[in-house]
Amino acid sequence: MWLSASGQSSSTTLPKVTNKVAIVNFVVCQLFALLAAIWFRTYLRSSKTSSFIRHVVATLLGLYLALFCFGWYALHFLVQSGVSYCIMIIIGVENMHKYCFVFALGYLTVCQITRVYIFDYGQYSADFSGPMMIITQKITSLAYEIHDGKNFEINFLFCMSFCCRRMPSLLEYLSYNCNFMGILAGPLCSYKDYITFIEGRSHHMIQSSENGKEEIQCERTEPSPNIAVIQKLLVCGLSLLFHLTISNTLPVEYNIDEHFQATASWPTKVTYLYVSLLAARPKYYFAWTLADAINNAAGFGFRGYDKNGAARWDLISNLRIQQIEMSTSFKMFLDNWNIQTALWLKRVCYQRATFSPTIQTFILSAIWHGVYPGYYLTFLTGVLMTLAARAMRNNFRHYFIKPPQLKLFYDVGTWIVTQIAISYTVVPFVLLSVKPSFMFYSSWYYCLHIVGLLVLLFLPVKKTQRGKKTHENVQLSQSKKFDGKENSLGQNNFSTTNNVCNQNQEVASRHSSLKQ
Repeated sequence: MWLSASGQSSSTTLPKVTNKVAIVNFVVCQLFALLAAIWFRTYLRSSKTSSFIRHVVATLLGLYLALFCFGWYALHFLVQSGVSYCIMIIIGVENMHKYCFVFALGYLTVCQITRVYIFDYGQYSADFSGPMMIITQKITSLAYEIHDGKNFEINFLFCMSFCCRRMPSLLEYLSYNCNFMGILAGPLCSYKDYITFIEGRSHHMIQSSENGKEEIQCERTEPSPNIAVIQKLLVCGLSLLFHLTISNTLPVEYNIDEHFQATASWPTKVTYLYVSLLAARPKYYFAWTLADAINNAAGFGFRGYDKNGAARWDLISNLRIQQIEMSTSFKMFLDNWNIQTALWLKRVCYQRATFSPTIQTFILSAIWHGVYPGYYLTFLTGVLMTLAARAMRNNFRHYFIKPPQLKLFYDVGTWIVTQIAISYTVVPFVLLSVKPSFMFYSSWYYCLHIVGLLVLLFLPVKKTQRGKKTHENVQLSQSKKFDGKENSLGQNNFSTTNNVCNQNQEVASRHSSLKQ
C-alpha cells in the first residue's frame, strides 16, 4: 500500500535506489508474508498450537518483515506501541483513550513531518510512516475499546460490538500491532476479532447457556479460505497488470499541463480527469486486496456464512471494487473505499463528536494521512462535497424513486456527477503540493466548489429519519444490531451451522436409541 519512495536505511538485499525498486521490495515482502500465512495456518493452526506460540510467531515474523523493508526505522513501530502500552497501564481507564489518541497521532505526525520535509518531499515510496498509520489506528481503537468496555453503561452505543473488558498482555498487544499479516499494509481490524482468530474461535457456533455463560454449541470444521484467497490474488494480478500497462500512460499531472489546458475542450478535460483518476486506483486495489488475501490465507477474516451456506471472508476487507466504480453518491464511494479506515474514523470521531461531526472527521482523516498540503485541500473539498451531496439527495431523490425508468435516469445522472466530483476532489491528494493543486482548481474555475456552496446556501436543510430519532431509539436499534453480531456473527450467517448442529444431534439421538 505504501508506494512512496525514499532513501531510508533498509535491506541491502533489495536496495531502495528508485521508486520501482521500492515497489518491488514491498511486493516481495508481501509475497513472503503470503507464504508465511499459508504455513501459519497449516502448521500452527489453533486446534494444535497454543495461543502463546501463535502470538510469538506472528509478532517475530512481523518484526522481521519490518526490519527487512525499513531497516532501523522499524524501531518507531516498537517505540510507538511500547509508549502507548505504558500510557494504558499508567493512566486510568477514564482517560487512557485520550492520552493514547494524542500520543499516537502526535508521534505519527512528527515522523511524517520528518520524512516529508527533511528527507524526501514529494517522493512516493515504501516509507516507514505507512505501517505507522495502521499501528496508530490499532492503538487508538484498542484504547477506546477498553475505555468503552469499562464504562459499558455510559458508552452503551459504542460497546456492544467492539468493547474489550480486559487489558491485553504485552505480547498480545505487540502481536495485534505488529503481526506479519498486517504490518506492511494492514488492514485495520478490531482487537476482539484478532484475538478471536488467534484463539481459534472465529468459526465456532456460540450460544448463551441458561446460566448466562457463553458456550460452544457446535464445533464446525474450520472453513477453508483457499477459494477466497485465489479470487483475491486474481484481482491483484489484474490490478497490477492494469497499473503497469495503462496507469503510467494516463498521469494525473497531465490535467495541469499548460498545452492541454489551453487546447483541450471541456468534454475532453472532463473525460481525461475521470479516466486519469480511474487509472490511479488499481495500485490501491492491488495493495489492499493482497493484504486481505494474506490475512485470509492465515485463516483471519472469516465472517460467517451467507444464506446459501458459503463461507464469507470479508471481515476485514478494505474495499469493494464494483461498488466503488458504480457509485451513485459521494457517500456510497466513501463507504466502499478504505473501509476499515472509514470505520475507525466513525468509531473514534464521528460518533463521538459533539458538534460538526463531518468536519471533524475529515480533519482527522487529513491529519492521519500526512502533512502534504494536497491532503488538506482534498479533505476540505471533501467536506463541502459531502454536505452538498447530502443536501441534494435529501431534497430531490424521493422524486425519482418511481417509475423504474425515472429511477434509472436518476442513477445514471448521479453516477456521472459522483465520478466527476470524486475525481475533482482527489486531484490535490495525488499532486500533493499547493501550487499544482491550485493550478488545477483554477483551470476549472473552482466550478464544483461554487456549485457546492450555492447548494448549501439555497437548498433547505432536511433532516433524515435517522436524524429525527431520539438518542434512546438510536441506542435501542444499535444494541439490537450489535447483539446480532455479538451472538455468533448473526443468526443468518450461521444458519448453515445450525442445520449441521441439528443434524449431528439427530444422528447422535438415533444412535443412542439403537444402542438401548
